[in-house]
Amino acid sequence: MNPKTKKIVFNSIFVVIILLLLWPTSRAYFQQGLMRIGLFKPSLEKPTKSDSEAFIATDHNISFKNDQGEIVQMADLKGKVVFINFWATWCPPCIAEMPSIATLYERLKDNKDVVFLIVEIEGESEKANTFMKSKQLNLPVYYPNSAIPKEWLGGSIPTTLIINKKGMIETKHEGLADYSRKEVSDFIIELTKK
Repeated sequence: MNPKTKKIVFNSIFVVIILLLLWPTSRAYFQQGLMRIGLFKPSLEKPTKSDSEAFIATDHNISFKNDQGEIVQMADLKGKVVFINFWATWCPPCIAEMPSIATLYERLKDNKDVVFLIVEIEGESEKANTFMKSKQLNLPVYYPNSAIPKEWLGGSIPTTLIINKKGMIETKHEGLADYSRKEVSDFIIELTKK
């Protein structure tokens, strides 16, 4: 193969890869592949003091609503560890991390001290339900029923919080992450013992 042909082939392959990364479905597929090889580990460290200790969820009137109209008040969840994921159906990183959240949920769903709130931020219940069915996910989907504090959601999705039993942010992760990792479930279980 002459150098000119090699250059054309290389450039064509490069363009195809870029197009696949720009196409949302392909991007989510590639991101899931990268998660499987160990990238996108969630941060399990305490966020800055201002985020974690100055804002106590149970001191604020924060609530979420599910498709059945049931309202969950954060104040009522004191004494439980709460896993909250803020997402949208159009967000490729959100789509990519959902299977890992489903794995974590399946692992911990019978633990009475752990609550999962998978919050679709736009309140699009039809789209959220269609998404969950198409991906064969059985996650507890909620929608905002009050303002979401800026300490929780600063504008980047996906954003995931783990709230401790006292109502404080134990960890906050913005962006794609693999929550199926054993260290995440171990971290949550350890919080239930405190």
